[in-house]
Amino acid sequence: MKGSQFSQPLMEFSGACSGCGETPYIKLVTQLFGDRMLVANATGCSSIWGGSAPNMPYTVNDKGQGPAWANSLFEDNAEYGYGMRLSLNATMQYLVDAVNELLALDIPDDVKAPLAEWLESKDDGEKSKAAAEKVLAVLDRDIGPEGNRLLCEIACRKDYLVKKSVWIFGGDGWAYDIGFGGLDHVLASGEDVNVLVLDTEVYSNTGGQSSKATQTAAIAKFAASGKKVKKKDLGRIAMTYGYVYVAQVGMGADKNQLMKALREAEAYKGPSLVIAYSPCIAHGIAAGMGKTQEQTKKAVEAGYWHLYRYNPELADEGKNPFILDSKEPKADFKEYLMGEVRYSSLKKEFPETADELFEKAERDAKQRYEIYKQLAEMGKQPVKAEA
Repeated sequence: MKGSQFSQPLMEFSGACSGCGETPYIKLVTQLFGDRMLVANATGCSSIWGGSAPNMPYTVNDKGQGPAWANSLFEDNAEYGYGMRLSLNATMQYLVDAVNELLALDIPDDVKAPLAEWLESKDDGEKSKAAAEKVLAVLDRDIGPEGNRLLCEIACRKDYLVKKSVWIFGGDGWAYDIGFGGLDHVLASGEDVNVLVLDTEVYSNTGGQSSKATQTAAIAKFAASGKKVKKKDLGRIAMTYGYVYVAQVGMGADKNQLMKALREAEAYKGPSLVIAYSPCIAHGIAAGMGKTQEQTKKAVEAGYWHLYRYNPELADEGKNPFILDSKEPKADFKEYLMGEVRYSSLKKEFPETADELFEKAERDAKQRYEIYKQLAEMGKQPVKAEA
């Protein structure tokens, strides 16, 4: 989005590792939506650098607006954010009822107009900001006992006039493994929540254990001789619902695609899932942690990580909802693997099986890309699923 990087980040000075692949994504999300965000953060790296007392990297703008952040457990963070959404729904319904009652009264047109405008724009982030300002300007008007009572009810909940953006943050250990059941439940609910998975492909905060996001051949705790099975395709699982917005992104590979995905996910009136490739110090990047963005670009060019967007709204337009943003891989897959200790150490420690696992890792990656190509080439009139 043009001009986005001139917006004030509402996440700053984190205590994350130097070069952390997670923090750039969250910094960007706060630049886009931070003044109206509610965040449920799973336990993990993002909760440690995001909220270890007395440090708090989240901040406010000059109006005192910023992310409302809270941390939950590994196993229930999605449900925690879901509860935030349901609470907002109840408060919003109260506001809508109060506004409708006011509009039914005999009140001045210059009071009625901003209230009617707010009803029309309450589900749009930017439009609701403008409408909220107009409503705030009439809350102190004297329009009779019943009207004044309703204006007072609205004034007590004025912070909710601007559409709130609910985000659920967490790593792959939470989303792919321990919290997957809850995540699946929340995505299936059809509620308007945005899930950002910071995929480091390993349990980073607890010491580098293998997760279901860990790729074939990677060495990690509980996979000391290299992981033997392929990475779980979380995005494709979510797509099977048909009414969940899904995107897989990599900041260093394609910033424009990342911006489109975040904007589309937040605007989508339903659940969204954005899976973000996040290089980690546990990967042992040979070029150093100052090159994590370049490493993400290499991952996409080698076909190790794929970029796509699945937008159910496109089906309403008679279009294929799946867009494959990755081009055909052009870099050497094994050369990319050898740039990280989690793979190169396999060759040293287990030379008799390393090449076989590297070949399997490449086959798995090519198979994923072929599946995505098939999805992208589907008919132009797909059936849209209803929540």
